[in-house]
Order: sequence, then structure tokens, then C-alpha cells
Amino acid sequence: MSSVQLEMIWQHDNVLPYILNELKQYVERITPVHQIYLYGSRAKTPIADWTQLAGKDWDIMMVCSFPIINTYIWTTDRNYHIDLSVIGKSQATELQKYRKDLVELFPNYELNINMNDLKTN
Repeated sequence: MSSVQLEMIWQHDNVLPYILNELKQYVERITPVHQIYLYGSRAKTPIADWTQLAGKDWDIMMVCSFPIINTYIWTTDRNYHIDLSVIGKSQATELQKYRKDLVELFPNYELNINMNDLKTN
């Protein structure tokens, strides 16, 4: 995304609530959101080490009743660098067989965030 503000990437206390609240609500206007996953570099890296991911985006996958294309338009106005995929349940089932780097954000929040880490990073 061309309008990325790198300082926003590290603001977990702003980006995660946006993903789990506003972005989720926006998608739910079209289709129910069953699960939200974080994947890629951020999912494989401990939160305390996220500062090593300079320039990396948030890779988010939402599992819904049906897939949606062109979801990038929903994140550009916030200047958060988010790669968003909205896929169907059957596609998610196939991905989960070989993707071992998925961290569930919704409905079971699997990220262990220490508030001190958030303030430090």
C-alpha cells in the first residue's frame, strides 16, 4: 500500500482493536466473520521481537461464510499496512492443513500481549 505510515505498524494497541472491531464490523455488513487469523512473519515472531519486523505488514485472514475480493480498499484510509484476505470456510480448512503459522485472533484470542511490550515497542 502506498500510503503506509511505518510508525503505525508498531502501534499494536491501535492496530489490533481496529482489526478486531472496526474492520471486523465492516466485513460483517456483507458476511458473518467466523474466525480471524494472523499469519506470516508477525505470527511467527514473538511480540517482544516485533521491532525486528520493520517494514513488514499485518497479514490478516478472515474466515467468513463466503470469500470477498478486493478487500485492500478497507484498510487504506487508516494508514495501517494490512494485507487482508477474506476466505470461505472450505478454503480455510484446506489452508489449516499446511499453514502452521496461523495465530487465531477471533474468536479465541491466542496472542499473548504483555502491556509492557506494547509500551516499549
